[in-house]
Amino acid sequence: MRASLIQIAVDPDESVEARRERAASLVVAQRGSDLVVLPELWPVGAFAYTVFEQEAEPLQGPTHDVMAKAAAEAGVWLHAGSFVERAPDGTLYNTALVFSPDGQRAAVYRKIHRFGFDKGEAVMMGAGEELVTVALPETTLGLATCYDLRFPEQFRGLVDAGAETLVVSAGWPERRRAHWTLLAQARAVENQAYVLALGTAGTHADVPQAGHSIVVDPWGEVLAEAGADEEILTVEFDPAKVGATREQFPALKDRRLGLAPPSI
Repeated sequence: MRASLIQIAVDPDESVEARRERAASLVVAQRGSDLVVLPELWPVGAFAYTVFEQEAEPLQGPTHDVMAKAAAEAGVWLHAGSFVERAPDGTLYNTALVFSPDGQRAAVYRKIHRFGFDKGEAVMMGAGEELVTVALPETTLGLATCYDLRFPEQFRGLVDAGAETLVVSAGWPERRRAHWTLLAQARAVENQAYVLALGTAGTHADVPQAGHSIVVDPWGEVLAEAGADEEILTVEFDPAKVGATREQFPALKDRRLGLAPPSI
Protein backbone atom coordinates (compact mmCIF):
# COMPACT_ATOMS: atom_id res chain seq x y z
CA MET A 1 0.00 0.00 0.00
CA ARG A 2 1.30 3.45 -0.89
CA ALA A 3 0.50 6.52 1.24
CA SER A 4 1.43 10.14 0.60
CA LEU A 5 1.43 12.60 3.51
CA ILE A 6 1.28 16.23 2.35
CA GLN A 7 3.08 18.33 4.98
CA ILE A 8 1.77 21.61 3.65
CA ALA A 9 3.07 24.97 4.89
CA VAL A 10 0.55 27.46 6.20
CA ASP A 11 1.66 30.96 5.24
CA PRO A 12 -0.44 33.81 6.69
CA ASP A 13 0.15 35.78 3.49
CA GLU A 14 -1.57 33.07 1.41
CA SER A 15 -5.35 33.32 1.30
CA VAL A 16 -7.54 30.42 2.37
CA GLU A 17 -8.89 30.17 -1.17
CA ALA A 18 -5.40 30.05 -2.70
CA ARG A 19 -4.21 27.44 -0.23
CA ARG A 20 -7.33 25.37 -0.80
CA GLU A 21 -6.64 25.24 -4.53
CA ARG A 22 -2.94 24.59 -3.97
CA ALA A 23 -3.71 21.71 -1.62
CA ALA A 24 -6.08 20.24 -4.20
CA SER A 25 -3.38 20.38 -6.87
CA LEU A 26 -0.94 18.63 -4.52
CA VAL A 27 -3.50 15.88 -3.92
CA VAL A 28 -4.12 15.39 -7.63
CA ALA A 29 -0.36 15.11 -8.17
CA GLN A 30 -0.33 12.02 -5.92
CA ARG A 31 -2.16 9.95 -8.50
CA GLY A 32 -0.83 6.42 -8.08
CA SER A 33 -0.95 6.46 -4.28
CA ASP A 34 -3.65 4.50 -2.45
CA LEU A 35 -4.06 6.98 0.38
CA VAL A 36 -3.30 10.71 0.61
CA VAL A 37 -3.42 12.65 3.88
CA LEU A 38 -3.56 16.38 4.64
CA PRO A 39 -2.91 17.91 8.08
CA GLU A 40 -5.11 19.51 10.73
CA LEU A 41 -6.78 22.87 10.03
CA TRP A 42 -4.53 23.53 7.03
CA PRO A 43 -6.99 26.04 5.49
CA VAL A 44 -6.53 28.50 8.38
CA GLY A 45 -3.71 27.24 10.64
CA ALA A 46 -4.23 25.26 13.81
CA PHE A 47 -3.28 28.15 16.11
CA ALA A 48 -5.01 30.94 14.19
CA TYR A 49 -7.89 31.07 16.66
CA THR A 50 -8.81 34.65 15.81
CA VAL A 51 -10.03 33.67 12.34
CA PHE A 52 -11.92 30.50 13.26
CA GLU A 53 -15.29 32.25 13.39
CA GLN A 54 -14.93 34.11 10.11
CA GLU A 55 -13.48 31.15 8.19
CA ALA A 56 -15.90 28.50 9.51
CA GLU A 57 -17.74 26.51 6.83
CA PRO A 58 -20.73 24.18 6.75
CA LEU A 59 -19.89 20.50 6.52
CA GLN A 60 -20.50 20.46 2.78
CA GLY A 61 -18.83 23.77 2.06
CA PRO A 62 -15.94 24.92 -0.14
CA THR A 63 -13.27 22.73 1.47
CA HIS A 64 -15.50 19.66 1.27
CA ASP A 65 -16.30 20.21 -2.40
CA VAL A 66 -12.75 21.01 -3.52
CA MET A 67 -11.36 18.00 -1.68
CA ALA A 68 -14.05 15.65 -3.03
CA LYS A 69 -13.16 16.72 -6.56
CA ALA A 70 -9.43 16.29 -5.90
CA ALA A 71 -9.94 12.75 -4.54
CA ALA A 72 -11.89 11.80 -7.65
CA GLU A 73 -9.36 13.35 -10.02
CA ALA A 74 -6.48 11.55 -8.31
CA GLY A 75 -8.43 8.31 -7.84
CA VAL A 76 -7.22 8.02 -4.23
CA TRP A 77 -8.60 7.61 -0.75
CA LEU A 78 -8.19 11.09 0.70
CA HIS A 79 -8.02 12.03 4.35
CA ALA A 80 -8.54 15.73 3.69
CA GLY A 81 -7.19 16.87 7.03
CA SER A 82 -9.52 19.05 9.06
CA PHE A 83 -11.24 22.42 8.78
CA VAL A 84 -13.36 24.65 11.00
CA GLU A 85 -16.91 23.38 10.63
CA ARG A 86 -19.94 25.42 11.64
CA ALA A 87 -22.76 23.03 12.51
CA PRO A 88 -26.40 23.99 11.84
CA ASP A 89 -26.81 25.00 15.49
CA GLY A 90 -23.83 27.37 15.21
CA THR A 91 -21.34 25.23 17.12
CA LEU A 92 -17.82 25.13 15.70
CA TYR A 93 -15.97 21.82 15.36
CA ASN A 94 -12.50 20.75 14.27
CA THR A 95 -13.74 18.36 11.60
CA ALA A 96 -11.84 15.86 9.46
CA LEU A 97 -13.18 14.40 6.22
CA VAL A 98 -12.32 11.23 4.32
CA PHE A 99 -13.26 10.73 0.66
CA SER A 100 -13.27 7.58 -1.46
CA PRO A 101 -11.52 7.40 -4.86
CA ASP A 102 -14.76 8.32 -6.61
CA GLY A 103 -15.06 11.52 -4.59
CA GLN A 104 -17.80 10.34 -2.23
CA ARG A 105 -17.58 11.36 1.42
CA ALA A 106 -16.72 8.22 3.36
CA ALA A 107 -16.30 9.55 6.90
CA VAL A 108 -16.60 12.60 9.14
CA TYR A 109 -14.59 12.84 12.37
CA ARG A 110 -15.02 15.67 14.85
CA LYS A 111 -11.95 16.04 17.08
CA ILE A 112 -12.65 14.60 20.52
CA HIS A 113 -9.87 16.18 22.59
CA ARG A 114 -9.70 19.96 22.17
CA PHE A 115 -6.41 21.71 22.86
CA GLY A 116 -5.95 25.00 24.66
CA PHE A 117 -7.01 24.37 28.29
CA ASP A 118 -8.81 27.67 28.99
CA LYS A 119 -8.46 29.33 25.59
CA GLY A 120 -8.49 28.76 21.84
CA GLU A 121 -9.93 25.54 20.50
CA ALA A 122 -10.85 24.28 23.97
CA VAL A 123 -13.36 27.07 24.55
CA MET A 124 -14.31 27.96 20.97
CA MET A 125 -15.20 24.50 19.66
CA GLY A 126 -17.46 21.64 20.54
CA ALA A 127 -16.03 18.21 21.28
CA GLY A 128 -16.64 15.23 19.03
CA GLU A 129 -18.20 12.22 20.70
CA GLU A 130 -17.68 9.36 18.25
CA LEU A 131 -14.74 7.15 17.38
CA VAL A 132 -14.45 6.83 13.61
CA THR A 133 -12.94 4.09 11.47
CA VAL A 134 -12.89 3.77 7.68
CA ALA A 135 -12.61 0.43 5.88
CA LEU A 136 -10.31 0.61 2.87
CA PRO A 137 -9.70 -2.42 0.64
CA GLU A 138 -6.22 -2.87 2.13
CA THR A 139 -6.65 -1.80 5.76
CA THR A 140 -9.02 -0.17 8.24
CA LEU A 141 -8.14 3.37 9.24
CA GLY A 142 -8.67 4.79 12.71
CA LEU A 143 -8.97 8.58 12.76
CA ALA A 144 -7.47 10.98 15.29
CA THR A 145 -6.48 14.64 15.28
CA CYS A 146 -3.42 16.24 16.90
CA TYR A 147 -4.03 16.54 20.68
CA ASP A 148 -5.88 13.18 20.54
CA LEU A 149 -2.41 11.62 20.24
CA ARG A 150 -1.89 12.18 23.97
CA PHE A 151 -4.89 10.03 24.95
CA PRO A 152 -4.12 6.32 24.50
CA GLU A 153 -7.62 5.20 25.45
CA GLN A 154 -8.96 6.69 22.22
CA PHE A 155 -6.56 4.56 20.19
CA ARG A 156 -7.46 1.43 22.15
CA GLY A 157 -11.06 2.11 21.24
CA LEU A 158 -10.15 2.46 17.58
CA VAL A 159 -8.24 -0.83 17.65
CA ASP A 160 -11.20 -2.54 19.33
CA ALA A 161 -13.31 -1.18 16.44
CA GLY A 162 -10.99 -2.86 13.94
CA ALA A 163 -8.40 -0.19 13.15
CA GLU A 164 -5.07 -1.39 11.79
CA THR A 165 -3.68 1.92 10.52
CA LEU A 166 -3.98 4.94 12.80
CA VAL A 167 -4.00 8.27 10.96
CA VAL A 168 -3.19 11.36 13.02
CA SER A 169 -3.71 14.68 11.25
CA ALA A 170 -2.05 17.47 13.23
CA GLY A 171 -0.82 21.02 13.58
CA TRP A 172 1.85 20.21 16.19
CA PRO A 173 4.10 22.98 17.55
CA GLU A 174 7.85 22.79 17.12
CA ARG A 175 8.53 23.32 20.83
CA ARG A 176 6.95 19.94 21.64
CA ARG A 177 8.37 18.00 18.68
CA ALA A 178 10.05 15.41 20.93
CA HIS A 179 6.62 14.48 22.32
CA TRP A 180 5.26 14.14 18.76
CA THR A 181 7.79 11.50 17.79
CA LEU A 182 7.65 9.68 21.11
CA LEU A 183 3.85 9.50 21.20
CA ALA A 184 3.54 8.39 17.57
CA GLN A 185 5.89 5.49 18.23
CA ALA A 186 4.16 4.64 21.51
CA ARG A 187 0.73 4.50 19.88
CA ALA A 188 2.14 2.17 17.19
CA VAL A 189 3.83 -0.18 19.66
CA GLU A 190 1.05 -0.44 22.22
CA ASN A 191 -1.62 -1.00 19.54
CA GLN A 192 0.51 -3.07 17.17
CA ALA A 193 -0.67 -0.87 14.33
CA TYR A 194 0.77 1.45 11.72
CA VAL A 195 0.74 5.12 12.66
CA LEU A 196 0.67 7.78 9.93
CA ALA A 197 1.17 11.07 11.78
CA LEU A 198 1.10 14.20 9.65
CA GLY A 199 1.79 17.77 10.73
CA THR A 200 2.14 21.13 9.05
CA ALA A 201 5.11 23.30 8.19
CA GLY A 202 5.31 27.07 8.50
CA THR A 203 4.08 29.27 11.35
CA HIS A 204 0.48 29.63 12.56
CA ALA A 205 -0.25 32.81 14.52
CA ASP A 206 3.42 33.13 15.52
CA VAL A 207 3.62 29.46 16.56
CA PRO A 208 6.35 27.61 14.59
CA GLN A 209 5.20 24.17 13.48
CA ALA A 210 7.12 20.96 14.07
CA GLY A 211 6.75 19.37 10.65
CA HIS A 212 8.55 16.02 10.93
CA SER A 213 5.59 13.94 9.82
CA ILE A 214 6.28 10.30 10.54
CA VAL A 215 5.21 6.80 9.53
CA VAL A 216 5.72 4.07 12.14
CA ASP A 217 5.21 0.33 11.73
CA PRO A 218 3.55 -2.03 14.27
CA TRP A 219 6.91 -2.77 15.92
CA GLY A 220 7.61 0.92 16.44
CA GLU A 221 10.15 1.20 13.63
CA VAL A 222 10.17 4.51 11.78
CA LEU A 223 9.63 3.83 8.09
CA ALA A 224 9.85 7.46 6.96
CA GLU A 225 10.14 10.91 8.49
CA ALA A 226 9.89 14.36 6.94
CA GLY A 227 11.92 17.44 7.75
CA ALA A 228 10.61 20.78 8.99
CA ASP A 229 9.64 22.38 5.66
CA GLU A 230 6.80 21.76 3.24
CA GLU A 231 7.26 18.23 1.92
CA ILE A 232 5.37 15.25 0.56
CA LEU A 233 6.32 12.11 2.45
CA THR A 234 5.51 8.99 0.43
CA VAL A 235 5.94 5.51 1.86
CA GLU A 236 5.00 1.98 0.89
CA PHE A 237 3.98 -0.41 3.64
CA ASP A 238 2.45 -3.86 3.98
CA PRO A 239 -0.89 -3.84 5.84
CA ALA A 240 -0.56 -7.58 6.43
CA LYS A 241 2.23 -6.84 8.91
CA VAL A 242 -0.36 -5.75 11.47
CA GLY A 243 -1.99 -9.17 11.65
CA ALA A 244 1.38 -10.91 11.57
CA THR A 245 2.69 -8.78 14.43
CA ARG A 246 -0.39 -9.35 16.56
CA GLU A 247 -0.08 -13.09 15.93
CA GLN A 248 3.65 -13.31 16.65
CA PHE A 249 3.48 -11.17 19.79
CA PRO A 250 -0.14 -11.35 21.00
CA ALA A 251 0.09 -8.72 23.73
CA LEU A 252 -3.35 -7.28 22.95
CA LYS A 253 -4.90 -10.58 24.01
CA ASP A 254 -3.45 -10.14 27.52
CA ARG A 255 -5.28 -6.92 28.32
CA ARG A 256 -7.30 -7.05 31.53
CA LEU A 257 -10.31 -4.79 31.27
CA GLY A 258 -12.89 -3.67 33.79
CA LEU A 259 -10.63 -3.80 36.87
CA ALA A 260 -12.07 -2.12 39.95
CA PRO A 261 -10.45 1.15 41.06
CA PRO A 262 -8.23 1.00 44.16
CA SER A 263 -10.01 1.30 47.49
CA ILE A 264 -9.36 4.42 49.52
